[in-house]
Amino acid sequence: MNTADLGLPVEVPSTALFTDQYELTMLQAALKAGTAERRSVFEVFTRRLPDGRRYGVVAGTGRVLDAVENFRFDADVLRFLRERDVVDEDTLDWLARYRFSGDIWGYPEGEVYFPGSPIMRVEGSFAECVLLETVILSILNHDSAIAAAASRMSSAAGERPLIEMGARRTHELAAVAAARAAYIGGFTTTSDLAAGFRYGIPTVGTSAHAFTLLHDNERDAFRAQVDSLGRGTTLLVDTYDVTEAVRLAVEVAGPELGAVRIDSGDLLLVAHRVRRQLDELGATGTRIIVTSDLDEYAIASLAAAPVDAYGVGTQLVTGSGHPTASMVYKLVARAESDDPESPLVPVAKKSTGGKTSVGGRKWAARRRDAQGVAEAEVVGTGAVPAELADNRLLVELVKGGAVVTREPLDVVRDRHTAARAGLPLSATQLSRGEPVIPTEYVHDRSGN
Repeated sequence: MNTADLGLPVEVPSTALFTDQYELTMLQAALKAGTAERRSVFEVFTRRLPDGRRYGVVAGTGRVLDAVENFRFDADVLRFLRERDVVDEDTLDWLARYRFSGDIWGYPEGEVYFPGSPIMRVEGSFAECVLLETVILSILNHDSAIAAAASRMSSAAGERPLIEMGARRTHELAAVAAARAAYIGGFTTTSDLAAGFRYGIPTVGTSAHAFTLLHDNERDAFRAQVDSLGRGTTLLVDTYDVTEAVRLAVEVAGPELGAVRIDSGDLLLVAHRVRRQLDELGATGTRIIVTSDLDEYAIASLAAAPVDAYGVGTQLVTGSGHPTASMVYKLVARAESDDPESPLVPVAKKSTGGKTSVGGRKWAARRRDAQGVAEAEVVGTGAVPAELADNRLLVELVKGGAVVTREPLDVVRDRHTAARAGLPLSATQLSRGEPVIPTEYVHDRSGN
């Protein structure tokens, strides 16, 4: 969901400068050389998953579609490029008319991926496709990294809900994108109101330590919060002494108190003590929410604790140690000439140093065993084998420059849950390991 879905006005700025200068200089040179209009195929993929990760999560696709639609060189942008002498006047004239008119295929958002998976395929002239490299990568690399961390955390949390609360730990715009990606990965709510406004994600929030410190004593702070927000609110109980705070919280709100939040200390030990105290005070329905710099390992370590929900901030919005998915955007096929009927020729970087790529316009399918569990990611060129035809992964996202696939965020979130469930059980292990299924390549020399 976005603000348009909510019937709210949306300011749509140009995304044309979310790019690197070399994309424009390549365009200028290709225009002069007469190769700019050659039909080309670019693909987004990663050569490897972050160390120890068993699978990746595709996130940001919806934001990519928005960015492509708004990739326009308006008067202010063209003036900036002219003043900086970034490109010549002929190139500026071409940019003034720019509208992406090609096709984009990709893994549906929320799907899982593996090394070599052609997560997105962009087709059109070289000129119109090359300009999109940076904006596509910046979105997919960030959002997929956050979604992967969120997926691991939600797997570790089991049925317990997760609250995204990392807005204060990252750039203000990245925080909104991170909340969206976290929701795809399995988080249930966010504290970030901009994310709720933009994408319709449920929002939550009560108070911080500052609210307790504002008052003369903890009782007054709790009373003010309960009077304002009701007995179902969540009271923060670790400003001073946790045991005394829990006693006061139940005394002020009664056994109907919604929840208490613990934000410091040995969370496993404190949670057990607080649960016992709440039960003794008759607040058996009061939930315990824990925060305090959690990651998937800390969440897993609390599986046996009487915890009802987790709030996660820093580790989530930084990808839990892996803030990028290391995706690249590479030309994999191009026409032999400007003739629209000219056949595609596979191309690929062949240098040493671990940065080689596989040429050719690719398809992808997931081979499953008799129980429906994934056993291999199959990537190939040419015709798709008949036995894999029903398991193809790429879907059409943009046709002739027009977006043809838009999905509600809840559909994307449900897709991820189903995709993760279709992997071998070892996919959810937090111990270091290789991708949970291998990537197999099927080559066709034509590249078509």
